[in-house]
Amino acid sequence: MTEPVVAPGRARGGRRDEILATFTRHVAERGYDRANFGDVAAELGMSKGTIVHHFGTKHRLLAEVQERYMRRRLDEAHALLARLPAPEQRIAAFVHAGVRYSTDEPATTVAFQREVVRLTDEPGMETARAQRDAYRDLVVAVLQDGADAGVFLPGDARLRSLQMFGSLHWMWTWFDPAGRLRPGDVAAEFCRTLLRGLGVPEDETATAADPDGPVARCVAEVCAPRP
Repeated sequence: MTEPVVAPGRARGGRRDEILATFTRHVAERGYDRANFGDVAAELGMSKGTIVHHFGTKHRLLAEVQERYMRRRLDEAHALLARLPAPEQRIAAFVHAGVRYSTDEPATTVAFQREVVRLTDEPGMETARAQRDAYRDLVVAVLQDGADAGVFLPGDARLRSLQMFGSLHWMWTWFDPAGRLRPGDVAAEFCRTLLRGLGVPEDETATAADPDGPVARCVAEVCAPRP
């Protein structure tokens, strides 16, 4: 696990970052409805008024968690697309990255994934919702481009993207980075299943899925935890 734990009084971004990190962890562990300002304030040794001063409402605090998460994911997605030209490499990169997020940023990833339904229509989530939609559109475009080029079998790109996201976004309910399979092996199995279903030849599938191969290495470089 490489996600930093912010100690009270030591966050480089000040109290605001401490609050955000602690609230994120509480949402990941308990869910949004059970996370509250009182517990965050008590853990950090501050008043609830300090949290209100920085964020206003609990809803706004969750929106910032979602927006920061998706902003990083979009930046990484664009970087991956710029470095990997083949459709099967790009799809595999999205899968490798999705598993890495659960390993490198467990609290922020779980907080985002377990509360992603709130992006559907809740007020105040417009920015995060637009970011999520932009990320989805990137994946759909790769799936469509691959089908148009004859790399993937013909099919509904939007439906395929939902299948892909469904497998990745529910990982928080069962995935243990320290479990029986190392994270790279989980990503490789997901890649093989997806790419074979898309009709990618076995050699290209094996290379793109390889947890120690060029696609996985590219993802590791692009998605390396930030200091």
